Amino acid sequence: MNGMRTMAEHLDYACDTLVLGIGNLLWADEGFGIRTLEALHADWCFAPGIRLLDGGTQGLYLLPYVEGCRRLLIFDAVDYGLEAGSLQVVRDDDVPAFMGVKKMSLHQTGFQEVLSVARLRGWSPDNVTLIGCQPEMLDDYGGSLSATVKARIPEALELALSTLRGWGAQPRRRSAHPGADERITLDSLDIERYEGRRPSAEMACRMGDGRFLAPDGAT
Repeated sequence: MNGMRTMAEHLDYACDTLVLGIGNLLWADEGFGIRTLEALHADWCFAPGIRLLDGGTQGLYLLPYVEGCRRLLIFDAVDYGLEAGSLQVVRDDDVPAFMGVKKMSLHQTGFQEVLSVARLRGWSPDNVTLIGCQPEMLDDYGGSLSATVKARIPEALELALSTLRGWGAQPRRRSAHPGADERITLDSLDIERYEGRRPSAEMACRMGDGRFLAPDGAT
């Protein structure tokens, strides 16, 4: 209907609180936001109305999710100009100024633009919080988080849980890890599998990286 969402379609996006991981798992510390979201999802569950979403690098495709929430919590790798691994919490109107480390392609839309468009369209959230980590390594395609950044995930989770408790999200520990059908990311991108199956630089140049390439005969 000329790009307009119906009310039913809008309701599919609506939630009280959106917890969003932003970044690109394939570029080392750019994956901080997604890996932190994964860790939160693995150990914690929440009251109804709380949605956890892997935002990846989807850019403006995230707009209806953002516009559909009343509170927004974001995990991302952020260049604060600080020592690698430094965590910073930014809130409300200060958030857009800090969003995004680096665009990995010319067509990629930064999340800063998503927030700006949402506000121009009338989105007026009660709360926005960004938990950002200063990256150490970005230009390592196929690499995982640096040890420096990975070590900050537990602290980032404590900061997030404190914020979510204040928002009435009622976090509680899971009795068991979520099943495969509940995963935040693809099985092939599970951090242990992703790190353990990375080929050497020599083999990747000769054969490609099997974590990303389709098997012979697959489409």
